[in-house]
Amino acid sequence: MNISRTLLPLLFPKYTWKRDNLSKVVHLTFDDGPIPDVTEWVLDTLKRYDVKATFFCIADNVRKHPHVFKQIISEGHSVGNHTYNHLNGWSNETDHYLNNVWLAKEEMSKHLILDNTPLLFRPPYGKIKQAQAKSIIDNGYEIIMWSHLTKDYDKNITPEQCYKRAIQNMAPGSIIVFHDSIKASHNLYSALPKTIEYLLANGYTLAAL
Repeated sequence: MNISRTLLPLLFPKYTWKRDNLSKVVHLTFDDGPIPDVTEWVLDTLKRYDVKATFFCIADNVRKHPHVFKQIISEGHSVGNHTYNHLNGWSNETDHYLNNVWLAKEEMSKHLILDNTPLLFRPPYGKIKQAQAKSIIDNGYEIIMWSHLTKDYDKNITPEQCYKRAIQNMAPGSIIVFHDSIKASHNLYSALPKTIEYLLANGYTLAAL
């Protein structure tokens, strides 16, 4: 049993674990970019299948690779805040963590039209303290978790296992996590096209959050 689909949404109902979609819409999400080559490959793959996704970006990577970040936006995908330095909320004091979140917002805002951009936040590792979450929500953000964690970053997971984790118990409103990172690329390059093909063949629409 996947605890993220059962107990955690009950314990933390203010976080979004899946969308309440009646239609067959699901959401691909990508964490930890933008990274040249990897993120660009993801964008090319999404374009090939004519689907949209959401990228939760580390703002220090946005600073380093603004052209890739701008490409994400120009191709019609949505973006979210993943902190500036990929901080673990459990191991950082609240003030320090929140300052990192606001610093990320500032960096990303240089390249965004904020009035047209949803305020989405995903805590790195899924780890965040209640006080941190409250402040982020109070500042207008929606905290996005997931229903499907592919673990593409795990060197002990095979591409086939990654793919199966992406599609198991699929349902309308599901939120799937991949990573556009070098560490995840081996599994990502195999599992992502198969996942998209499975979803489209089964009548799902893939949309940005």
